[in-house]
Amino acid sequence: MKPSAGSAFSHYIGIDYSGAETPTASVRGLRVYIADRASPPAEVLPPPSPRKYWTRRGIAEWLVERLLEDRPTLVGIDHGFSFPLRYFATHRLPLDWEAFLDDFQRHWPTEEDHTYVDFVRNGTRGNGAARSGDPRWRRLTEVRAGAAKSVFHFDVPGSVAKATHAGLPWLRYIRQHAGDRVHSWPFDGWDITAGRSVMVEVYPSLWSRSFGREGRNADQHDAYSVAAWMRRADIDGSLAEFLDPRLTSGEREVARIEGWILGVK
Repeated sequence: MKPSAGSAFSHYIGIDYSGAETPTASVRGLRVYIADRASPPAEVLPPPSPRKYWTRRGIAEWLVERLLEDRPTLVGIDHGFSFPLRYFATHRLPLDWEAFLDDFQRHWPTEEDHTYVDFVRNGTRGNGAARSGDPRWRRLTEVRAGAAKSVFHFDVPGSVAKATHAGLPWLRYIRQHAGDRVHSWPFDGWDITAGRSVMVEVYPSLWSRSFGREGRNADQHDAYSVAAWMRRADIDGSLAEFLDPRLTSGEREVARIEGWILGVK
């Protein structure tokens, strides 16, 4: 069944992501906000440690804990969840998202300790050269979103390429550890079983101007805006419409492989 109007979820987590440094490095750009039906988003700080900010490993482990709880949670993460069909064709990969995550991690082991994304890019770790893409390749959802950059467009302002290449192995980790408690949308289907938690790709720029900054820095505000928008859309009943975008049957098949950004029509 599709999520129905009137709060399909009890909690909403917005994550502003970063591909900087290593998976265990404390990164200022990693921010997490959580809201529930009764309360607006509040920042979630990492567990007490010498590290001031979240690590990518820490966020993945925390998310698994949250997703294993018995409360339906909508998680929006600010990086690409998949690659354009051109990538699959170029590298002769099956049109299967789970197989893609496995193959990507083998070539881009960016979840390993002491590994920078740039280490794989320059050939020091992994085998990124065998699974590279062209910044001119864009997914259908990026084209529809307008300003969204290609997941292969590195080293430019507003790029999500590094965050995507750092984050994909952690999506695999979350799926492995949370199992069928989490629905990865739309790869696991456009329809979502009531009561399940859901992970979605988000693009904070779609929503960040709709909310006052209130002293938050840019990374904090992006994470806040994701959680706030998802909460509002669920409560006012419009979320179900966004989870069922107006796509042709052919476009839906493409998006089941390439992914879709929540909020893009």
